[in-house]
Amino acid sequence: MKISTIFYSLKQGFINIKRNKLFSLASVGTIAACIFLIGLFYAVLANLQYIVKSAEDNVAVVIFFDYESTQEQKDAIEESIKKRAEFGTLTYVSAEEAWEEYKELYFKDAPELAEGFKDDNPLANSDSFRVTLNDISMQDEFVDFVEDLEGVRKVNYSDTTADTLEDFGKMVGFVSVAIIIILLAVGIFLISNTVMIGIAVRKEEIGIMKLMGAKDLFIRMPFMVEGVMIGITGAAIPLLVLVMIYERVIKSILEQFATVGSAMSLLSTGDVFAILTPAAFIVGGGIGLIGSIITIRKHLRV
Repeated sequence: MKISTIFYSLKQGFINIKRNKLFSLASVGTIAACIFLIGLFYAVLANLQYIVKSAEDNVAVVIFFDYESTQEQKDAIEESIKKRAEFGTLTYVSAEEAWEEYKELYFKDAPELAEGFKDDNPLANSDSFRVTLNDISMQDEFVDFVEDLEGVRKVNYSDTTADTLEDFGKMVGFVSVAIIIILLAVGIFLISNTVMIGIAVRKEEIGIMKLMGAKDLFIRMPFMVEGVMIGITGAAIPLLVLVMIYERVIKSILEQFATVGSAMSLLSTGDVFAILTPAAFIVGGGIGLIGSIITIRKHLRV
């Protein structure tokens, strides 16, 4: 394609937008609203998934050894666990560490009650491996494997927590896909209407260009450019608004709900918009391009 053709298409695209100001503004506004909702939903979804992932990382399978287990047996158990595909991290917890954690959890408000066990650790011979998984949905399979290992006395785990986190993650994923599809469909529909108006206005001019031997791509390009420019413009506006809103919301949560902020982590502005920014421009431009192509094929017989 010649450079002159590209500049001509860009020029005509701007002219089309200027000529149909009201429809172009309506399309930009609607695309902006769609991208805003998609961006807002993505920010919430990304943080929910991050929180769920953090919660999954804290769901541990605790493996207790037989009372007569030797260090060699414990090392063999550790080696077998680390070979598993679902393995995430492994931490050895001694009997003394287990008792300190127990005291902190159950005798926090009455530490004097724990003094009676000062010289007699009730959790003696209860050292263990605390294992986290990189895929919580594989917990049952992992537990079945570990329970059959020689030297394992008992395995503690929470199947209810794992199932709840897995089901919640799936539900969030399905809902997000459905909402995004609806918003994209609305955006494409509106872009199509805007481009269709441009085609109707230039119908006679297009006919003359065709009679003069203009190629199909030469005629189609300005309308495609118009759709893409509307889509990109519609994506830029909500991104600026979303950045300001997200920063203020995160700051407000961290300041006003310090307890919640310390209990769970939220994604930073950079983490969210490193993905959202290019995605928004791609989606906006894609909506404009697809809407234009659909309309050109339907209403422009060239």
